[in-house]
Amino acid sequence: MNRDMLRRRLEKKGYEVMEAGDGAEGIQKAQRRTRGPDSDGPSYAGVDGWEAARRLKSDDRTERIPIIAVTAQAIPGDREKALECGCDDYDTKPIEFPRLLAKMNRLLSPEQADGA
Repeated sequence: MNRDMLRRRLEKKGYEVMEAGDGAEGIQKAQRRTRGPDSDGPSYAGVDGWEAARRLKSDDRTERIPIIAVTAQAIPGDREKALECGCDDYDTKPIEFPRLLAKMNRLLSPEQADGA
């Protein structure tokens, strides 16, 4: 339900949103988006979001996709863990939409794209 609400709010702001229910689905969708359907691709069963970020950032075809970890886990060290996994930023739930939009806009700005 939270993911659906966030998707709708982002789409109203003009963003194209692709949803994934877990890390495995996220990897597959990102790879399809960057290189087309891959019927012989590997299985990513059991991959969580942290591992998905690692794999996306280690693949030269998906490494430039900005990743913001959005989690309800706000314990000390989680932000550092997210950044170590390759996430470009970190945010916590409950989502403060203006704050998340600011992070997204920073990561998607033309200046960021030129320097990536």
